[in-house]
Amino acid sequence: MSNLQSKELLQNISALLENARKKVAVAVNQTMVLTYFEIGRMIVEDEQNGEKRAEYGKAVLKDLSSHLTVRFGKGFSVENLDRMRFFYKTYSEKISSTALTNSQNQISSTPSTNLEIEQKLSELLKISQIPSLNFNLSWSHYLKLMRIKDINERRFYEIESFKNNWSLRELQRQYDSALYTRLSLSKNKEEIIQLSEKGQIFEKPKDLIKDPYILEFLGLPERSSYSENDLESGLIDKLEHFLLELGTGFTFVARQNRITFDEKHFKIDLVFYNRILKCFVLIDLKIGELKHQDIGQMQMYVNFYDREVKLNDENKTIGIILCQDKSEALVRYTLPEDNEQIFASKYLTVLPSKEDFINILNSDNGKIS
Repeated sequence: MSNLQSKELLQNISALLENARKKVAVAVNQTMVLTYFEIGRMIVEDEQNGEKRAEYGKAVLKDLSSHLTVRFGKGFSVENLDRMRFFYKTYSEKISSTALTNSQNQISSTPSTNLEIEQKLSELLKISQIPSLNFNLSWSHYLKLMRIKDINERRFYEIESFKNNWSLRELQRQYDSALYTRLSLSKNKEEIIQLSEKGQIFEKPKDLIKDPYILEFLGLPERSSYSENDLESGLIDKLEHFLLELGTGFTFVARQNRITFDEKHFKIDLVFYNRILKCFVLIDLKIGELKHQDIGQMQMYVNFYDREVKLNDENKTIGIILCQDKSEALVRYTLPEDNEQIFASKYLTVLPSKEDFINILNSDNGKIS
């Protein structure tokens, strides 16, 4: 066998093994989460059939914890069992009562043999095929998600975590930066419901835009005397974080991209490409308040890319101006009424408190220019 053949064989086998490992990890993870869901159900039903006193539930969990820890080791503290109970109560809301009752009736008996246990797990996996109850994330993700009270918001973060393969840290960061709230502000009631059912859908340029963008990962203090170059360098140094904030489908193309015509040179701060909308996305960074000249400059950049750079099968270029402050009226009257290419958004370098966030979002009346 030649070296070339050996290398190809090695790559194919390696790819097969990597894929198998991922599938095993997903299966194990899903089985664990489903098992915790079922444990929670058993505890809740025992409470409903038992004495209607808080002391009764506490005593049962304490006794369960003691016996399970001896038999199965760590992971079954009173606190964790109570989390499983809460997990079931939270996520049983997702299933229609008929579907849940029918599935639970099939697994309601207590298993006593290995065969019965395998059958029970098989039925649990059938429950997971109910469209509204696909447990595709880790238990750690669900520990975070089930603390989100708004069911629509919780469903949104669950869908986006799975679609984008967010780690727990990334999920926490997106929740802390109020991604759902920022996206909801520019949508009507039907579109907000769609967020909770399908996650973020990119169908038009405006779907890409957030206002404000949260750049707390840069570590720049609020109202600091940093320059546009400092801001740009920070975004490049933290490109992975910035791509997460930009959203799905973005790839980095260039920094300080120079364009030339009539012997004049201009530089676009950052250039990205969005694979979903199939278009270039130009970003210009501005310190301080947005001026109408900044919008005109971005219009020039977008026109150049549309006429000289983009291919015939690609969509029109999008321009985003990130600024510390802006006048909604100035943006509205500078841009045409049917504008779908140029957008101005504020950016924040410090993650605000919940109260400050609400004030910031309300100050623009929830509108994206």
